[in-house]
Amino acid sequence: MSQTSIKLLEHFSNDFAQFLESEYDYNVVVKVGDQNFKLHSLVLYQRSSFFRKELSTANKQNNIIKITLTHTSVEYFKILIKYIYTGTIPLENVEPSTIFDLLVSSNKLGLAELVEYIQFYLIDNKASWLRLKFTQVYSTSFQENNFKHLQTFCTYILAKHPNLIFDSDDFTSIQENALITLLKRDDLQIEESKIWNKQIHQTCLLILNNGLMKIF
Repeated sequence: MSQTSIKLLEHFSNDFAQFLESEYDYNVVVKVGDQNFKLHSLVLYQRSSFFRKELSTANKQNNIIKITLTHTSVEYFKILIKYIYTGTIPLENVEPSTIFDLLVSSNKLGLAELVEYIQFYLIDNKASWLRLKFTQVYSTSFQENNFKHLQTFCTYILAKHPNLIFDSDDFTSIQENALITLLKRDDLQIEESKIWNKQIHQTCLLILNNGLMKIF
């Protein structure tokens, strides 16, 4: 892309950032926590599959559509709504845990391109953090069908280092589809019998604990 094209895109992005901040001619109010965001239906409809669905069924009050979000924070929504308007999201100086939370929130808002971009960004730039928080990342990635790149990343690591998850206290929280995907790999460096023995052991402990809780 030429420098001229880049500058034109920057101007375009800046114009929409100002449009967002001005709240000019808004017709949607999105409530997140205790804060209201005054937005524009045309932008939301075009950029987010979540908002597209909400807008198609929402009722207007005095020509204003009101939507309440409960699955994200004000902090994260400020970042994501700016991305929706401008197409930019600087992640260079953002903590990995925040980037991961933004991935989850962007998926809930139906921002498919951003979901893919953040996955690649984490894998390429924050792989050490992904390994450090492996159980959380692995479990979360298999809760959503859109996290295919993280699923592949985690499954590859587990095939080489299965004890990362099988010796973890969080083993029972692993999604069933994640375990099945792992067992299907030909390069899994652990005997399947050990996996099933671990699963049976954890299940028995869970049943025992539930039984004790009912007694007391």
